[in-house]
Amino acid sequence: MIDGDRMEVRLTPRDHGPAAVPEASVRVRWSAGPAGTVTLSPGCARTGERTVVCGTGALVAGQAGEEIRLGVRLRVPAPEVTLEVETAWNGGVTDPDRTNDRLRVLVLPTGDEYSF
Repeated sequence: MIDGDRMEVRLTPRDHGPAAVPEASVRVRWSAGPAGTVTLSPGCARTGERTVVCGTGALVAGQAGEEIRLGVRLRVPAPEVTLEVETAWNGGVTDPDRTNDRLRVLVLPTGDEYSF
């Protein structure tokens, strides 16, 4: 969600199976540069100006994991921000469906929440 120069990202990882994932990580990248500090959930680290990597913890097949939250203050209010979320590491398990490993979302400053 974008509200003025603030952007909040809430991400809930999910393991679609067929097997549990002992540990994984996701990469989150946004197109607009932050003004400074990015508020991170535990287990997250900045890896670049506009990129964060977060550990998901263990993921049970067919269930959602723990929510990851990121708060970003943008340098200037943006007319839109592209948010990319992708699997950075899948814990070494075989994934039969790699098509859901990357998501790209156009976020508009409407104050609305997006859910995918």
